[in-house]
Amino acid sequence: MKVGFVGLGIMGQGMATQLIKAGHEVWVWNRSPRAMEPLVAQGAHAAADLGSLLAGVEVVHSMLANDQAVRQVWLNDTALAGLRGKIHVNHATISIELVRELATAHAAQQAGYVAAPVFGRPDVAAAGRLNILVAGAPEAVALVRPLLEVMSAKVWPFGDVPERASITKIAGNLMLASAIGSMAEASTLTRAYGVSAADFLDVMTRTLFAAPAYQGYGKMIAEDHYQPAGFAMSLGYKDVGLGLAAASAEKVPMPIAGVLRDALLEALAAGDGELDWAALAKVAAARAHLQDRRKS
Repeated sequence: MKVGFVGLGIMGQGMATQLIKAGHEVWVWNRSPRAMEPLVAQGAHAAADLGSLLAGVEVVHSMLANDQAVRQVWLNDTALAGLRGKIHVNHATISIELVRELATAHAAQQAGYVAAPVFGRPDVAAAGRLNILVAGAPEAVALVRPLLEVMSAKVWPFGDVPERASITKIAGNLMLASAIGSMAEASTLTRAYGVSAADFLDVMTRTLFAAPAYQGYGKMIAEDHYQPAGFAMSLGYKDVGLGLAAASAEKVPMPIAGVLRDALLEALAAGDGELDWAALAKVAAARAHLQDRRKS
C-alpha cells in the first residue's frame, strides 16, 4: 500500500520504520526536513511538501506533538483538500474538542478520520510493540488495521466515534501520572527516614505493584535518571491538562489530576520540562527539602 507518514519525531521514526519493514511504499514529510533522512536511508520517499505527499498515497498517518501542531498541519484548505477521498490516521494525543473538529472537517471533504493514539515509549515504537487504540468509521478502520498491526503488539478497538479512543488514551496517561506521582512522594518519604528510593521501589515493584508502568518508572526514580526523556515533562503537563479539560466539559471532578498538573507545572517552572516525567520525583524531593536536610 502507498502510505504517508507525517511527524517524524522519536515516536514517528519508529512507527514509520515498521511500515517500511512491512514492505509498504512509504512517503514521509516533516516540518524539519532533516528528520526524513534516516527513513529515506531505509527506503522511504521524501515528499517536498504535504500536498505532494497526499497526492500520492491512500492512507496518511501522523504523529504530531500537540493541538497546536495538529491544527497548523491539518486544519487548512490545502491539507483538507489533499485529504479528499483518503484516510487520515491520527496518532497524536490531542484534546477532545480538536478530535471533534477534525472529524467534522474530514467528513466535509469525504475523507476518513481514524483516531489511533498509542501506549508505549520510543523503544517500544522502534520494536513495533505499541498498544494502539483505534476508533472511527468501520470501513476506514478495517482498511487501516493491517497497517496498525505491523506497528503494534495489539490493536484495541473502541467503536466508530473517534473521541472514544482519544479519551481512553488521555485517561490512561492520567493513571500513569498518578503512578509516577505516588512513587515520587512515597520514595521521598522513605528517603527522609534513611531508606533509599532504590531499596523501597525494589520491594514495591516486585510485590504490591509488580506491573510494567511501576517497574519502568520506578527504575528511573531509583536511579535518578531522567534523560533522554521517553516522555517529557512538558508532554505530561499537556496530557494532564487535556484530561482536566475533558473532565470539565462533562462535569467530572478530578482532584487528583489537579494536584498532578500543579506538580508538573512546578517542574516546568524549575526548568525541567525536557526531563522524563518520572522526574516528578525531583519535585517531591525539593518540596521536602531533602538536600537541605543533608547539609544541616
